[in-house]
This record gives sequence, C-alpha cells and structure tokens, in this order.
Amino acid sequence: MAMFARVSGLALVVTLSAGSAFAAPSTAQVAAAAKAVQPKVVAWRRDIHEHPELGNQEVRTAALVAKELKALGFEVREGVGRTGVVGVLKGGKPGKVVALRADMDALPVQEKTGLPFASKVTAQWEGKTLPVMHACGHDTHVAMLLGAATVLAGMKAEIPGTVVLIFQPAEEGSQAGEEGGALLMIRDGALDHPKVDAIFGLHIGPADANLLNYRAGGFYAGSERMTITVKGKQTHGARPWAGVDMASVAADIIQAFNQLSARQIDVAASPTVLTVATINMGVRNNIIPEDLVMTGTLRTFNPQRRADVIDKVQKTVAAIGERYGAKAQAVFTQPYPVTYNDPALSAFIKASLEKASPGKVDDQAALVTGAEDFSRYGEKIPAVFVQLGGRPASVPAATAPANHSPYFDVDEAVFETGVKAEVLMALDYLGRK
Repeated sequence: MAMFARVSGLALVVTLSAGSAFAAPSTAQVAAAAKAVQPKVVAWRRDIHEHPELGNQEVRTAALVAKELKALGFEVREGVGRTGVVGVLKGGKPGKVVALRADMDALPVQEKTGLPFASKVTAQWEGKTLPVMHACGHDTHVAMLLGAATVLAGMKAEIPGTVVLIFQPAEEGSQAGEEGGALLMIRDGALDHPKVDAIFGLHIGPADANLLNYRAGGFYAGSERMTITVKGKQTHGARPWAGVDMASVAADIIQAFNQLSARQIDVAASPTVLTVATINMGVRNNIIPEDLVMTGTLRTFNPQRRADVIDKVQKTVAAIGERYGAKAQAVFTQPYPVTYNDPALSAFIKASLEKASPGKVDDQAALVTGAEDFSRYGEKIPAVFVQLGGRPASVPAATAPANHSPYFDVDEAVFETGVKAEVLMALDYLGRK
C-alpha cells in the first residue's frame, strides 16, 4: 500500500510537472494582453483604412505588416503571392504548426462614412481610375492579426509549437488577366515553410457586436466571375431595326436569369444566386452600339448545382443572342470553392471562442452567399473560418450597412474580441493532446 502510494504520488508529481512545462498562457493572460494592445490595433486599423490598396497593389500595407512583425521577432517572408507577407513565430516548446490568416486588399468603392480617417485614395483598376475604400473590413483583419502577433510574441516561450501568420493580397479577386490571392500564396509556399497543420480565419461583418458565428461543413458559397460578351450590328438610335438593339438583348438576358434562378432549378435543395452587376455599352444617346459587355457573379454551394447553372446560363445567353442576330457568350472565371469548415476542428474551437466572447458564440450560423478564397487553404489542410460581429450599437440591425457598402463601418471595441479569438484558437490548437 505504501509503495502504491509512493508510485501514485510520483506519477502525480510527474504529470503535474509535465503539465506545467507545457502549460499554455491562461485565458486571463490572453485577455489582459489583448486589452493592452487594443490602442495599437485601433491605430493600425485607422492608418490602413485611410490608405487602402486594391488587390495585388498592397505595397504600403505589406511594408507596414513586415516592419511590425520583424520588430516583434517573427521570421518574415515578403513578396509571397506578389505582395503577401508570411510571419513565423517558433514557440519555446516543440509542437505542431498552426496558421492565422488576414486579407489585406480594399475595393473600388467611394467611401461615404464621413469618418475622420476616411479614404480619399484613388487607384487604377482594369484601365480606370477609381476611388478605393476598405468596404469589406480587411483593414480590421490586418490590424487584429497584428494585435494577435503582438500577444503571441509576448508569450513565445510558453507556446508549444509554431504560429504562422499569413497576410494575403487580392482576396476580392485580381484584375482580369492577373493571378493573385490565396491560390498564389499557396503556390508560393505559404503553407509549406514550415508545413502548416491547420489554419483559422476571421471575417468582420454587420452582425451584433462581439458575436462569433460559424458552422461546420460548407459555410460560404463557392463563386465565379461571369462575363457576357455580345457582338451585334451598330445602327442609328432612330433605326433600331437596322441593327441589333443591345439594350433589349441586355434586358432579355437579365429577365431570363431571373426566371432561370426562380423556375428552372430547385431553390429548396441548395441556395443559388445569379447576379448581373455591370452593363457596359455605347457612348452616345442616339447610337445603338455594336458591342455589349455584362459582368456578374454566380454563387452556389455544391459542384452539381454550379455545373448545372453554368450550362443553363451559357445556353440561354447564346440563344438570346441568336434570336437577335448577334453572337453572345457567357464565360466563367476566378472560381472560388465553397468555404468548408472542418467538422472536427469546428467542434474543438468552440470552447476557444467561448473564452474569447462568453455567451456570444453561435456554431449553427446560416449559410453565407458571400464567397471567400480562404476556401483554398481548406482544400489543403483542416480549416475553420469564423465571423465576428462588428455592428455599432447605435446602428439598427435592419439598416446596418453590409460589407461592400460605401457606408460600411464597425465598432472598434470588437477588435479586442477578435484578437482574443485568434490567439486562443491558435494556442488551444497547439496545446491539443
């Protein structure tokens, strides 16, 4: 009995010693560190917001990120995926490798928020000079991940493994004819040096402040860029019968799409969105032009639906063009797969998110018809993508500007929750038995 007691006691002592050797920083320590870095996160966000850059043009933002990571002691690789930055922090203990990702690019949107740090930037995009704004919150993503980097660097000795931070360009897509985004980051080795075991991403939106929501399995839709070109016959505006009336062609295509998405596919089986967003034709009020270009997007949640809708769209466009005596075609490019959250990892990180925002975690979020090229990482390794609510309390939920709106803004207080969520997901994953 005495020997058993001594052996049990020894085993207990060994267990506790091993536990303390690999003990991760506590939730309280993470929370305190996130609170301490919050003023810097806000300052970073405002600076990046005031100086937005379009996809593959994020030179200033990348330089800021690289400078801050180097100052924190990260190993830094620049120029990954054109303008991307990868930071590596090796913990004081051996272990797995986990990645956190933030996207850096802004959108060709004219800001109307009235913020004192509102963007006044313009830039070239597909041959046009356009206003630029962080209308999707990527400025906050960069700032929060720099905040997480600061917290993690301060706990380096206690980290059992390695943290890789991926600051990615061109999430919103590249200009026509360019490559970019997650696919190019992966091709340039963002997940390979060192080999990443799992990755987490965070996206801010207009949901209730500090709400963290996500779902296992398919979460964000897959998407395609749709380009429709029509070649007709130019004529005088007073003699439409002498040519091809491009306005009528465009109207018929849009009406056909509305009918297709409502009457030709099973809307109950899987959500589908088919949108025409731009129509470009003509230069003068009394000339019916020869050329028409329409662009838009397709959003689906499974490969079968995607293939079916693309086939229907292409046949519909060609048939309408032929009816008018024109040549019309629809081409689909820049495919993003469905953003898929690994089920086992999704279940595991719920506890991490509860620590970051107690009582404000929803792991049964609705499907999102927005798309994310974070999905590319999920094709390679287990991944989980989480949304962070950032709606200011003064803004009613029903009228809150959505992402991509010129009025989009967030409550900066939620950055603290975002930093905690990123740090705790990373630490808890690395501490996982």
